[in-house]
Amino acid sequence: MRKPMIIHDPVHKTIILDEFEQMVLNTKHVQRLRNIQQLGLVDHVYPGANHTRFEHSIGTMHMASVIGRSLSLEDEDIRKIRLAGLLHDVGHSAFSHAVENVLKRNPQLQPVIEEKKFIKHEAFSKDIISRILPEDTYIAGYVESEFGTDAFDFFDEISKIATGDSISISKPYLAQVIAGDVDADRIDFLLRDSYHTGVSFGLIDVDQIISSLIIKDENIVLGSTDGSSYGNDMALTAAESMLISRAHHYTAIIHNPKTQAARVMLLYALEDALEQFKNKSGMDAAKDEIVRFFTEYDDGDLLNFIRSNASEKSLILLDNLREGRLYEPVARLSQKILRPSTRMSLSTIARHGVATKRLETRLAKELGDVLVDLTVASGVPKSMRIAMDDEDGFFYDESALANGLVRAISRQLSLTAFSHPDAVINKDSSAVLSELRRIVDDLSPRLLHYTREDQYLPIEGIILLFYAVHSIFVDEKPGFVSIPRLRHITWLYRTIQKLGTFPRLKNLFDYSFHERYRFPYSEKVFEDIQVLVAMGIVDEDLRYYEKDGRFRQSYEYVLTWEGVEYAGTLADAYRPEFEEMMSHLSMIKHSIKRDIVTIPSNRYVAKKRSIGVK
Repeated sequence: MRKPMIIHDPVHKTIILDEFEQMVLNTKHVQRLRNIQQLGLVDHVYPGANHTRFEHSIGTMHMASVIGRSLSLEDEDIRKIRLAGLLHDVGHSAFSHAVENVLKRNPQLQPVIEEKKFIKHEAFSKDIISRILPEDTYIAGYVESEFGTDAFDFFDEISKIATGDSISISKPYLAQVIAGDVDADRIDFLLRDSYHTGVSFGLIDVDQIISSLIIKDENIVLGSTDGSSYGNDMALTAAESMLISRAHHYTAIIHNPKTQAARVMLLYALEDALEQFKNKSGMDAAKDEIVRFFTEYDDGDLLNFIRSNASEKSLILLDNLREGRLYEPVARLSQKILRPSTRMSLSTIARHGVATKRLETRLAKELGDVLVDLTVASGVPKSMRIAMDDEDGFFYDESALANGLVRAISRQLSLTAFSHPDAVINKDSSAVLSELRRIVDDLSPRLLHYTREDQYLPIEGIILLFYAVHSIFVDEKPGFVSIPRLRHITWLYRTIQKLGTFPRLKNLFDYSFHERYRFPYSEKVFEDIQVLVAMGIVDEDLRYYEKDGRFRQSYEYVLTWEGVEYAGTLADAYRPEFEEMMSHLSMIKHSIKRDIVTIPSNRYVAKKRSIGVK
């Protein structure tokens, strides 16, 4: 029997690994993470940010056990979540998410393993944990003797815990420890990234956060062990602090212009190298190489691949990166200076890789001698609940601060044109910005049209649903307009689920739902609605009401004037689908829970004029 292994960690201090954890730690799959930086190229901006996926994985393992003990889990379950934490990033590609972005932008390069397309690192992690690790006879023998179960069955469960697949396991809370809204992974990377960058992302009281997690109905929720009102308030406060840190993380790191510049330089060089490799060796060889990016390559290997295959222009990009000569922004558009329709178009494009590549390529060609990067934030909390005596509520419903932060994160969008430092002095930034804005206003709607020809865009289905309700109930009179405001988001969930069963609408409403909260709920629908609010297409109004002697808050939704105009163009693009939607809603219109809001016409329509960019 091996002695316990002691690791001295700068964030968590002393971490101890048992014999089995040491066996897994010493596999080539985990050891590969030693040479993959957690934040990719962020050390160009924050020199101390050269920590690795390896140390983050060990930190996640440690945090998982801290959470598990706080939740009073059984010893065997704690061993499982520790192992899942150690392995959760085992399928991560080199240089953070650069390779995933290439696959999103180039679907033809997406590898297929056992008849499934692999795009995200979670799929590779799941495959390595469930299929490859149990093939190690030494590890398999230990599992069978120590846990009394087949190694493939054991690691199949670990793979689901590690990737947050709470639906497929008997104890959903185990997966939520590793990959929930408040989890070991997020706690470690926020603490670790803050420590290594030297940037304080807000104060995170780890002890308070962990003590605020309890298990209820097989799920992890926010609450207090004594069920007191004050305890629940403190649970909300702890979770809010973590969400504040997440928002600051995006601003300070992800949307930092220098971070974007390094990221886009690497992306263009890698994309070019893969194209050259594919032309030389064939598509199958390129897909096989991509699998190696996620399973064998580290950061150095990926750079060597680019050097061996890229064109001269991309090699110059790589040299500039190595020498710290980052491209500089010559024009930058954010949500603050874009009209809602353009914001919405860019937000939709940014979430579809092929459309993003088309936009960036066209803009680079039009502007000349620049690299273009379109980035949006993601990862808002979607499932965290807070325990209450009568009926549990969502974290973002019970906390106005959390709701605002969800909206703030969803709103973060930037479109930036970068140029070589030597070329910046020859460019008129104001002229480039004006030209960028003009091209984007003209190009983005047309690109969405091309994208719709290839695939349905479900977020546009939700916009059309709002527009259909608006069209049924809107009433215009001289000087005034009456518009419907939907009272409950649960109506939207139920209706979207229902419309998704119609043959003509099933692809437009391609959302997964579950009944874990006693009503149809979809994390993706919630996230898309928040995007619509953030982009100015839908207004979200806070309403307080009393129930069982307690005041609660809920949110109501109404289409903005800009949303009406934007949806009108979508109705033309989806004419058959929209007519079927209208037909169904007209038949059930009396059951649609709504308020009718009457406002002066000039106040409603004037918002359009006031938003316009001069």
